[in-house]
Amino acid sequence: MSLDPAPVTIAVNEAVCVSGLLQVPPRARACVVLAHGAGAGMTHPFMATVAAGLAERGIASLRYQFPSMERGGGRPDPPKLAHATVRAAVAAASRLMPQLPLVAGGKSFGGRMTSQAQAASPLAGIRGLAFLGFPLHPAGRASQQRGKHLFGVRVPMLFLQGTRDALAMTDQIESLCKALGIGATLRLLSGADHSFHVLKRSGRTDGEILTEMMDALAAWIERVNLSP
Repeated sequence: MSLDPAPVTIAVNEAVCVSGLLQVPPRARACVVLAHGAGAGMTHPFMATVAAGLAERGIASLRYQFPSMERGGGRPDPPKLAHATVRAAVAAASRLMPQLPLVAGGKSFGGRMTSQAQAASPLAGIRGLAFLGFPLHPAGRASQQRGKHLFGVRVPMLFLQGTRDALAMTDQIESLCKALGIGATLRLLSGADHSFHVLKRSGRTDGEILTEMMDALAAWIERVNLSP
């Protein structure tokens, strides 16, 4: 087992396979099945940084592509295919690391597709969902419509959200998490936008935001995985 990512192939169905990257540190205590956002794939620097940050904290990860990104990008996959890809990735993680408890989630679109799949039918072996910027509504159009399916999720959820996120205004995500109850944990990252960037005038750096985010994610995973 290594801190370096290893390529894997994930069969979604008889006709579709996607690529994945498995990153397993020594003595890993959990694994995150990590989906990318709508506009960038699993090798995007943000995804690589998250996977490396998890590994440094003793947590494995399986990043993977959605079929549209595997083909080179363009319009995101329809939900049915995206959900099937989430399920295939979770199943692959379970096969590859049967000894590790699993958490699923991802960046923006990837997190939302994961939660929709979980709400429709629980993902086998998943102990929690982690969202790196949940896309609650279109930019500038406050709404909680995209979060309604979350009330069907029966595992703990972590929302890591920037306070300048145009796709999840703070009052909207706070209201949603309050309504979801004790199963939802919200961690607000001051000054960060949907991509977890901060303005220079904030006095903070992107690196500081990412460290805060990774520390919060690792601590939450530790708590979630105390209970089978």
